[in-house]
Amino acid sequence: MADATLRLDIEHVTKTFPGVKALSDMSLRVRPGEVHGLLGENGAGKSTLLRTMCGVLKPNAGTITLDGEILALRGPLDARRAGIAMIHQELQQVRELTVAQNMFLGRSLRRGSVFVDRAAQEKAAARALAALDPAIRADAQIKTLKVAQRQIVEIGRALLENARIIAMDEPTSSLTPSEFERLAVVIADLAARGVSIIYVSHKMDEVFKVCSRATIMRDGQLVGEVDLRETTESAVVAMMVGRELAVVHHRSSATAETVLSVNGLTSGTKVVDATFELRRGEVLGIAGLIGAGRTELLRLIAGADRPTSGSITLNGRQLTKQGTRAAIAAGIGLAPEERKREGIIPQRSVMNNVALPSMKHFAPRGLIRSRALRKEATEILTNINLRPLLIDRPIRLFSGGNQQKAIIARWIAANCQILLFDEPTRGIDIGAKAEIYSLIERLAAEGKSIVVVSSELPEIIRVADRVLVMRQGRIAAQLERKDLSEQAIVAHAVPQTSVSD
Repeated sequence: MADATLRLDIEHVTKTFPGVKALSDMSLRVRPGEVHGLLGENGAGKSTLLRTMCGVLKPNAGTITLDGEILALRGPLDARRAGIAMIHQELQQVRELTVAQNMFLGRSLRRGSVFVDRAAQEKAAARALAALDPAIRADAQIKTLKVAQRQIVEIGRALLENARIIAMDEPTSSLTPSEFERLAVVIADLAARGVSIIYVSHKMDEVFKVCSRATIMRDGQLVGEVDLRETTESAVVAMMVGRELAVVHHRSSATAETVLSVNGLTSGTKVVDATFELRRGEVLGIAGLIGAGRTELLRLIAGADRPTSGSITLNGRQLTKQGTRAAIAAGIGLAPEERKREGIIPQRSVMNNVALPSMKHFAPRGLIRSRALRKEATEILTNINLRPLLIDRPIRLFSGGNQQKAIIARWIAANCQILLFDEPTRGIDIGAKAEIYSLIERLAAEGKSIVVVSSELPEIIRVADRVLVMRQGRIAAQLERKDLSEQAIVAHAVPQTSVSD
């Protein structure tokens, strides 16, 4: 008999794919008006469970009950009609359409049976958004909005569809701390209205702030259900990874030798007069608010964008040629912020993705020496612990953490000595983050010099020997290791704060 106190009751769900059991006897219980965390490492089965709940996948066994009614979902439309909505990490929106058009995508309001009633759509959209963010105009193009506002639009769309439960998959991966605070208020308001929220995130501080309970998964199975008010972050992490994560302190390999000098580098107002040095074996962090110019600075150094003025000197020689090819030839490699869009070719194998910038090395006469390529790729990927070690497998089938390892392997294969990492652990689970941090320190110990841009201040403090803080396109401060703290970084990053630079 269904539990009348539950909004959602997923019981004993199993989902298999050829050769893989993605979910095994998995259960999830969410109450009305509850913000419920769904936690686990990448590959734990969280996405598969949500896709099953949303009608994208059909389970091999088990039941899904919503407000006491067992659902037989034939597809996503059935789930939406039942009151189940999902907000994906990569938002499912058409950039050229307006806010209202996106909110009514696939179910337009019509005058008669032919014409779309745009006025009625905009009125209804504005009404739904008024309680969430009145600053969002229903007639604005979706591409003009910030990511945080686009997420609010998705929430508004769910409310228009009378959603009773909304699943949010990594909703803050591209948000600033202040934007998260705004989203947290919206989530609390939704819960107060009786809407249930399933909140998926690798950021434990956020989970403990917005969620009251959490379900923890590992290897497609239920590990446990916890009351977050009665447990600790370390206990939850141990349940997620199946072991206690050792506390690892920062280890420096920085020397006094300068390998890279950036002088007066400027690109319009995005980067203004950036000047700094990078030492051999150093991990240099770059912090600042989103839009402060951090990504733009890395792209200038990597040759992806062209500066309007300034110079870059590598090992005492000024780089005169511009462009990514010149930068790679000089030994500079970039792991970009948009990993899936800019860092990989999804359909190609891991081996081919690793070989992209160094293919000439493996094809000196135009013919690829496959055996040599395979041998070197296997050695590098074994050394950085790619899991599973299937180098012919399309890279899109790997977790975010393993995709990031493959990108790092690419620059190791290309023998790059300057590695630029832009948000290296975005969308990566806790266990994989620890591996990436260890890999960064190992590369530094081998004599490579690394620049890390991150929006997560604990991450910057964990890996960096020194930190540059950017504000409105300029380097506002340089903090040595002994002076690093979240408070010190924020004080220099926020424009309103008056500090001595």
